[in-house]
Amino acid sequence: MALYEHVFLARQDLSQQQVDALVEQYKGVISANGGSVGRIENWGLKSLTYRVKKNRKAYYTLMDINCPPAALNEMERQMGLSEDVLRFLTVKVEAHEEGPSAMMQKREERSERGGFGDRERGDRGPRSFGDRDRGDRGDRPPRSFDGERGPRRPREAVEGAE
Repeated sequence: MALYEHVFLARQDLSQQQVDALVEQYKGVISANGGSVGRIENWGLKSLTYRVKKNRKAYYTLMDINCPPAALNEMERQMGLSEDVLRFLTVKVEAHEEGPSAMMQKREERSERGGFGDRERGDRGPRSFGDRDRGDRGDRPPRSFDGERGPRRPREAVEGAE
């Protein structure tokens, strides 16, 4: 049997319980055809880069699958027929990763830092541009706010015009 990582996107208007029911349905398809499902990660409701079937967000779910190709084909066929599944992707792997996936690791790091809105104003991290020192820009001429624009440059003549 082959090892696969399978990610699918479910519609945004489903509840988390309905997404879990979809996972159980597809898990049953795999086990009925002689396979097994290992780790299942719900990545939650995330924004899509572009609209897919009129949806701006989707529930992402990762499944580690150990099954024959026929079982995978049947699950993908059923996902293609389902209106609740927007997209899916299956990748054949040599071995399943141990521990949480990269998406779950990001979520854990974010929760340890305190999320996006909890940071102090000055603690923006290494990629911040708002607090860098711009250096001395030199003396500038004073601005006048009395409606004058200052001296105008003469227009350059255009060739062929008289």
